Amino acid sequence: MKKVITSLAGTYLNALSHVSPGLAASTGLKLFCRPFRAKMKDYHHQFFNTADRFSFEYDGIEIQGYRWGEGEKKILFLHGWQSHTFRWRNYIEALPKDQYTIYSIDAPGHGLSAGSFLTVPYYSGVIRQLIETIGHVHAVVGHSLGSFSMLHALYEQPALPVNRLILTAPPGEASDFVAVYQGMLQLSEKTMTLILKHFEEKFGKPISWFSTSKFAHAVSLPGLIIHDEEDEEAPFHYSKKINEQWPQSRLIATKGLGHNLKSKNVIDEIVKFINAENPIPVMEISGDVR
Repeated sequence: MKKVITSLAGTYLNALSHVSPGLAASTGLKLFCRPFRAKMKDYHHQFFNTADRFSFEYDGIEIQGYRWGEGEKKILFLHGWQSHTFRWRNYIEALPKDQYTIYSIDAPGHGLSAGSFLTVPYYSGVIRQLIETIGHVHAVVGHSLGSFSMLHALYEQPALPVNRLILTAPPGEASDFVAVYQGMLQLSEKTMTLILKHFEEKFGKPISWFSTSKFAHAVSLPGLIIHDEEDEEAPFHYSKKINEQWPQSRLIATKGLGHNLKSKNVIDEIVKFINAENPIPVMEISGDVR
């Protein structure tokens, strides 16, 4: 059924590109940037209810935030595409609440946040507004699109008050998603060109400009990158490029964990990096922490 719906959407957009190019472009971009919100389970809500919940508005959209602990140092967790704050439960439970105040948000169109649209620059704007509001952040931990968006936030605003950065399973080039989207919907070159032109008009840059290795080159913070060599959603070689462009980073390669990196050892490595009094800035590849 999903394939039929996808095929029909592609056929509709291809036809619309001849009749109303502008509408085809805007509709295609909305679909390209639309996450499909996963159904929330009781155990998700139970975990959310352990937090002090807060909300704020970004671009007219209400963003759901969560806070744990009363420690002096602030930690911020950023989930990826079609995920939400629950993915960080084991990480949050592993951090001492007397030392840290831990923040997490549901991105627009995800979890309990409003909206139905998300891109790297949009997520980046939400992140920057939040950090400017809560003040100095000891460490930011991102997964997948959350990693990409945090790199963009630091590229756009290098003076963001962040001490250290942890990226897990970061993607590489935003243009990679174009080929997947075009193939999935079987969009014509004409339709895809209209959509990409609309993206550039909306965000002021072509989609090819959004590159994690380029953004990482401008990062001057100590950092940790963890990526699985068998990740089928965000290929491992992109983290190698990020590591090369980011002199103060260390790359840990795992094997067999996939894109989600579910492992107690991964949590332990991240907690150790957060707790380190002075993380040593090194550019190296370490393996594997399954």
